[in-house]
Amino acid sequence: MRALQAVSFIATFCTVSLSAAEWPISSAIDAQPLIAQALRVSRALDTLGQPLPPATRLALQALKESQGDKATTAAIEQLLDTHCLAAIEVGPTGITRVVSSPKPLPLAEQGWRMCLLKVINRAGSTGTLRTDSPNAKPVPKGPQSAVAERWLDLQPFSGQPLLPNLSGLGLEYTILQVYSRDSGKKSAEISFFIDNGRGSKPGARAGTQFDFVAAPSHPVTFKVAEFDGSPATAGFQIRDSEGRIYPSQSKRLAPDFFFHPQVYRATGETVLLPSGTYTVVCSRGPESIPETKKLLVDGGPAEVRYTVARWIDPSKRGWWSGDHHIHAAGCLHYDKPTEGVEPIDMMRHILGEDLKVGCCLTWGPCFDYQKRFFTGKPDNVSKPPYLLRYDVEVSGFGSHASGHLNLLNLKEQIPAGGGSKDHWPTLGMNTLRWAKKQGAICGPAHSGNGLTRFVGRVDGATDGPNGLPNFKIPAYDGIGANEFIVQAVCAVPGPNGTLVPAVDFISAMDTDRVAEWTMWYHVLNCGTRVRASGETDFPCISGDRVGMGRVYVKVDGALDFDRWVQGIADGRSYVSDGTTHLMDCTATAGKTTLALGMKGSEIRLAGSGNVGISLTAASKQTGKATFPVELIVNGLPVASRDVPCDGLEKLVTFEHEFKTSGWVAIRSGLSAHTNPFFVIVGDKPIRASKHSAQWCLAGVEQCWKMKEKTYRKDELKQAMEDYATARATYSKVLEECSR
Repeated sequence: MRALQAVSFIATFCTVSLSAAEWPISSAIDAQPLIAQALRVSRALDTLGQPLPPATRLALQALKESQGDKATTAAIEQLLDTHCLAAIEVGPTGITRVVSSPKPLPLAEQGWRMCLLKVINRAGSTGTLRTDSPNAKPVPKGPQSAVAERWLDLQPFSGQPLLPNLSGLGLEYTILQVYSRDSGKKSAEISFFIDNGRGSKPGARAGTQFDFVAAPSHPVTFKVAEFDGSPATAGFQIRDSEGRIYPSQSKRLAPDFFFHPQVYRATGETVLLPSGTYTVVCSRGPESIPETKKLLVDGGPAEVRYTVARWIDPSKRGWWSGDHHIHAAGCLHYDKPTEGVEPIDMMRHILGEDLKVGCCLTWGPCFDYQKRFFTGKPDNVSKPPYLLRYDVEVSGFGSHASGHLNLLNLKEQIPAGGGSKDHWPTLGMNTLRWAKKQGAICGPAHSGNGLTRFVGRVDGATDGPNGLPNFKIPAYDGIGANEFIVQAVCAVPGPNGTLVPAVDFISAMDTDRVAEWTMWYHVLNCGTRVRASGETDFPCISGDRVGMGRVYVKVDGALDFDRWVQGIADGRSYVSDGTTHLMDCTATAGKTTLALGMKGSEIRLAGSGNVGISLTAASKQTGKATFPVELIVNGLPVASRDVPCDGLEKLVTFEHEFKTSGWVAIRSGLSAHTNPFFVIVGDKPIRASKHSAQWCLAGVEQCWKMKEKTYRKDELKQAMEDYATARATYSKVLEECSR
């Protein structure tokens, strides 16, 4: 069950010997339409790369001048019947009989073979011929007991030059593509039915047993190396000439995921492919340059050599990528035949995408199975500098209705009072009280969820460019950064009893960025110091791959999880989709230069003064000549540089005069964003916008309206107190705002 999946392709066409006693023969058919249909079948097989034998093709061409219906019908049957898997008779009530070829059909292990189906269409049906088999059901989402028997895959071919439906002609041939996951002798029950056409009942079907023999395929070994020669794991998309994916996605088990076109292989690992020509797209995360290779498998073992080419490597500067929100169960993942996947499977994907840190969060689905992997430290499958750690997303239980919470670096996985997910608080603030007491780093998940439908707007406020930020009041009707509007200005006891912020970060990069960053900008304008971190919510928001949304954290020296996650809380980081990088950001005021995330990212000025911002920026995005690097002050762009989008690192500098306290960060479109510096002028708190304070106050009221009903009665008093704290805080900010 844990074996790596294998794949294959076969270039010869099937031929069987038929028994005249059982095999049905058609009556005479009009010669010219029958010849035209047979020639279309021949051309389709050419296109599919599995042509009929040359002599058969020549004989079919020679029939084009034939005028005799009976002789032509007999000749075509003689030429094509020996290539048929089955003969199917169609009557007025649907399919009346199916006759299988008397000898086992030759297949190839984990490869596709083209077979003909002979259709004697006595009813003149123009419906679509369908196939079904219990052996062809998908392995993912199926029971463990059915894995062995689900070895088959069937795909009717109806592409050009064939038609999707039967023609209604009394005799015609269709193409069925047959795939075998396994080698050796196999049997399958296959049934046929017709739908959506005249002359037959939808769903009427008949079937029989078919025997097959699948020949073993050839091992293809991967030799994968980083640019420095060290062995590595990478992602590979393997397709045949028809664009079909290998291994067959419907037959995959972990560590290969059925919802991916790619598989991940380390140097020395293999797949199985029979003879044929393949296209292999190789990559290792967004900082690699994808490479397309042609692979020929010619009757024996073969090899794929891939050396990663990079356009950038932020880790060389001490910027370590991570995705703080991935899952091993739920959403697209396997819930059957397994309850999610194991740490070794998640580690393969982290390595294959060159994601240095993966935070695998256990949540509602399969919680009682997945909770066993929590240890309070990086999992033993970690291969430094690649780390995998299990923590928790409060989702599908407890306080999830008021906004899912990412709880990172927990020491205890489950609150006292139970051993599963059924007794957790329904108030997010209470969940945070439990998590922060043990020193966890916390923030909302998929922040934009619930913030993209609107119920009003702040009077007199003007939205920023392209609506970022905007002053429309969200409905707070989702599971993203909803109760966050309260949490962002509340404090709870930390490990030693001292009050600490209830949340450390807002999640970004996996939902609507305008919604995510609008929320973030408004609470920053009210004086909070919440940072941003990057996530994918794999495979729920996106199942494409881990690390679609990332946070890059500066860690000096060797990568260590505790220092990496503390870097998120400290804001010593930037968020990115991996195509753009904003590294080594510093702020200079007078003779003082401060690196992002150090000393609270706070710059203090006695009075009005200039602050210089410097950073190294790079981007490589298909189809773009330049990328913007914008200076963001209090949520609005005040300066911008267009930088060549060539993947090369560029030094970019800005300077801005601060007359009052505010915050400053660097943004690149919607692709990347640094965390902020906090500029304190004359010891005054940041009160950047009265309209932001009004927006936040309105958010508290709307959130209470939507979430009150989700809190348990025994938590309502605490909920009212927390909302009152937030209301009072934003009201005080509003009073202190001058503009």
